[in-house]
Amino acid sequence: MLVDAGVENRKAGNGSKRGTPVMVAGLEAMTNFDSTSVVLCDLDGVIWLAHQPIEGSVEAVSALREAGKRVLFVTNNSFSTYDQQVAALSSIGIDADGDVVTSAMAAASVMQAGWRVLVCGGEGLIEEVEKVGAEAVVPYRSRGASGPFDAVVVGFHREFDFEVLSDALTAVRHGAMLIGSNADPNYPTPNGPIPGGGSILAAVEKATGQSALVTGKPHQPMAQLVHRMCEGHGPQNMVMVGDLPETDGAFARTIGCRYALVLSGMTQSADGIDAEIVEPSLHHVAQRLLSP
Repeated sequence: MLVDAGVENRKAGNGSKRGTPVMVAGLEAMTNFDSTSVVLCDLDGVIWLAHQPIEGSVEAVSALREAGKRVLFVTNNSFSTYDQQVAALSSIGIDADGDVVTSAMAAASVMQAGWRVLVCGGEGLIEEVEKVGAEAVVPYRSRGASGPFDAVVVGFHREFDFEVLSDALTAVRHGAMLIGSNADPNYPTPNGPIPGGGSILAAVEKATGQSALVTGKPHQPMAQLVHRMCEGHGPQNMVMVGDLPETDGAFARTIGCRYALVLSGMTQSADGIDAEIVEPSLHHVAQRLLSP
């Protein structure tokens, strides 16, 4: 059972009350949250901050599932492997096997078996590239990696340096397709934001003069993965819960579902933001969805 934290009546910057649906032009028919059968949840800023659970998030997931709603975790984290994501959620009390979609999975979905791919990213990206039958070459492990390459894929990794950037530049100049797992500039932590995969991608785009095919939220490759995993559930029965309007809110529009903005991550104010609902946290969103 979820307990009311008593904050629903604080005003949002758009003049509405948090906990009251914010109407968006053309979406008046999509405000019946009783019809929700699938809750799409971002991880960072919604479930946790740097794997430290946000208050009430674990209980909210449990309550939603007990009410018969599917909870699917949709994250732009391409650094961690699928099993690491599942294990991290399990460690805080959330069973997520079969319910995680990552931007690494989305990036791999646009590749083909037999491709040779320069992977400027973490273990999660390396693993998904190999799962589709492509060869993953990691520039910070194989310095001066020689081409040709079919693609360069970029995600968050702490090993990024001048040599990795140079290898990516060379590969793209010789015809490799540039793919970005996501374009998120920052990553929320309990001590404030740190540079995200999008910041690394921006450096590669600037150096190469090429715009990347970005596959994670809010783009179509990620949306297509979600639709496949939620077969039988229409977008009118889904809600996307996230802390970044430009990522999670835009992803909701890509899918065609509703958006619930939470203020527990990167976004601290609802001023000027289009969302069907605005709440302090997932705990309060769940209260809203489960209220009679």
